[in-house]
Amino acid sequence: MSAVAGLWNRVLNLVYPPRCVFCQDFLPGERATLGVCAACDSALPRTDGATALRPGDYFAFCLSPLLYQGVVRESIRRYKFSGRSYYHRVYGVFLRSCLKEHLPSPPDVVTWAPLSARRKHRRGYDQAKLLAEEAGQLYGLRPVPLLKKVRHTPAQSSLGRAAREENVRGVYRIRPDASVSGKRILLVDDVITTGSTLSECSRVLLNAGAAEIVCLTLARATGNRDTEAK
Repeated sequence: MSAVAGLWNRVLNLVYPPRCVFCQDFLPGERATLGVCAACDSALPRTDGATALRPGDYFAFCLSPLLYQGVVRESIRRYKFSGRSYYHRVYGVFLRSCLKEHLPSPPDVVTWAPLSARRKHRRGYDQAKLLAEEAGQLYGLRPVPLLKKVRHTPAQSSLGRAAREENVRGVYRIRPDASVSGKRILLVDDVITTGSTLSECSRVLLNAGAAEIVCLTLARATGNRDTEAK
């Protein structure tokens, strides 16, 4: 980091003191670069061992380092709906740690479950793409856009399981320039609840010739009250 950049960061920290991305408490100097306070770091609802893996339809399994509850749920909601796009840099540490433990062999391609054009325009960024960028750093891979969401749909959070499956059926298409034949693909999203979104994306990729789909999300829902929304 240059002297100018270092000075600018110190000024920003004075004007906008860094906060924990989970509980939003102010962070002391040694914690500012981590983005997580000591209390949250020790008490976050993490998955453990085999509990980090969830099997699914069309994808081999989905990895998730965290459970979608408490401060994790509130943090992800701020990330998606309150413009906290910079949270992805903190989340990346959890994603890469989970991958390093459970998927040490690199995939051929890293991609993500995309937003509709309307929702991306309104939000200003695609939260799953940012997470895919973080995950790909572990393998030295830049994420590649393979899918396109061709129809805007209601948020998954407003729907039950059967309705979620119907809501995403046929809304994803393989991109004309995508190359997936015979490839092992890491598909990234923010939260897995019923798995409907990831299953539909995986089905499209497999139908286009992909060899295997492994999914990665920051968090996994644990009950009926947990929701995901694109």
